[in-house]
Amino acid sequence: MKEYDLIAIGSGSALDVVNAFLHRNHDAKVAVIDKDEPGGICLTRGCIPSKMLMYPAEMVRMIEMASEFGIDVEVKRIDFGRVMDRMRGHIYPEIASIREGLSRTESVDYYPVVAEFVAPYTLKAGNEVMKSKLIILCTGSKPTIPPISGLDRVNYHTSDTILKISKLPGSIAIIGGGYIAAEYGHFFSAMGSKVTVVGRNPQFIPEEEPEISALARRELQKHLELVTNCEVQEVDGMSDGTKKIVGVDRQSGKKLEIIADELLIATGRSPNTDILHPEMAGIRTDEHGWIMVNDYMETSQPNIWAIGDADGKYPFKHVANYESLIAYYNAVLRKKVKVDYSAVPHAVFMYPEIASVGQREKEIIERLGEDRVLIGAQRYQDTAKGQAMAVKDFFVKVILEKETMKILGAHIIGPHASILIQEIINLMYTKDGSAAPIIYGMHIHPALSEVVQRAFTNLMPPEEYHHVLEERYEIRT
Repeated sequence: MKEYDLIAIGSGSALDVVNAFLHRNHDAKVAVIDKDEPGGICLTRGCIPSKMLMYPAEMVRMIEMASEFGIDVEVKRIDFGRVMDRMRGHIYPEIASIREGLSRTESVDYYPVVAEFVAPYTLKAGNEVMKSKLIILCTGSKPTIPPISGLDRVNYHTSDTILKISKLPGSIAIIGGGYIAAEYGHFFSAMGSKVTVVGRNPQFIPEEEPEISALARRELQKHLELVTNCEVQEVDGMSDGTKKIVGVDRQSGKKLEIIADELLIATGRSPNTDILHPEMAGIRTDEHGWIMVNDYMETSQPNIWAIGDADGKYPFKHVANYESLIAYYNAVLRKKVKVDYSAVPHAVFMYPEIASVGQREKEIIERLGEDRVLIGAQRYQDTAKGQAMAVKDFFVKVILEKETMKILGAHIIGPHASILIQEIINLMYTKDGSAAPIIYGMHIHPALSEVVQRAFTNLMPPEEYHHVLEERYEIRT
């Protein structure tokens, strides 16, 4: 049996802990185990490659708006193979570089195999059994496959496999109504596919504010068919190679049939603990199989830590990076630093782009009551830069605690939302989280950042905000 000073399962954000650990412990020996391509989900089949596809799609939508500015231009042809090759040309060398680094580092033993616990602090990786008093679990996640009749008899894609296609499908059905479905629906429709998105939830992108989702749906439906509140019951392969998807409206009971060349399952992510067997190590999981951790990222077994998708909290790379830092502080430096999820941001890279941070309005009002909450809103088009961009209806929404002016949440839909929200995120990480620096700080005129400042100076009670939303913005949830 081999003994290591540290064992890391996963080669994504876990490598941050590994590198920092080796920097402090030059004579240490570390094992890195990863059954998949090195680099983690974000690099190999998640956020980085997918966003390299979303940007060309965004360019298509921008070109389609050119006539608004008196520019006579059109998209004559999209070289889909080149779009995909550009993405792979960036990703594959990065994966190869990480693989080479892991293989050549003397202080690291790299195992590109499945890992499983066989006893507390003891793992089997391929034919090797190993032990360590310090273990980092960054085991990632896998696509959730819903129990749909006939799905096991047809060829379908998930977010793990869709990046491997080279030919643009004439039509594609996407089962799911969340982030992944929204982004790939945007991508394939911009590339020229006939796209149908089928979501089970009544609200498209249910993780977002209802008014944000409603506007996103309205815009996306200009380019594809979007169905919500639909339960897909059956999938069947047709003789010509197409797939038939049969669903039923969960409210009316009306049946829906879709025929598509390709099928993408985008119904969320599931844990990998079925192959890890954490129970053999005395590590507790929740009812879904996610590894349970305390406020310090430590599992129920002392000195075994879980970060990233493994804990099932926030499936974002920036959260995994943050959790790796917390784990390092606690596991290696023994500083006892608590994790703080009060201002977790995320973005949806479709058109229009969506970005959010903190809590949603409903959660805040349930906790504080309406009388202690103020909501600010501003449309892009009501700023000079927004007028110059000829964008309509996109807006910024901010939620504050009335007495302290503390920022509790922010939600943006429109171009560059993921950039605009960053100044709000940064303030939420200050000691008092006050909106004052945005309100009183000088913003460049005419720059798009003014839409954020004006949202903070256009504050109102929640009831008034919803009146404005319906009467002036004409957005109904």
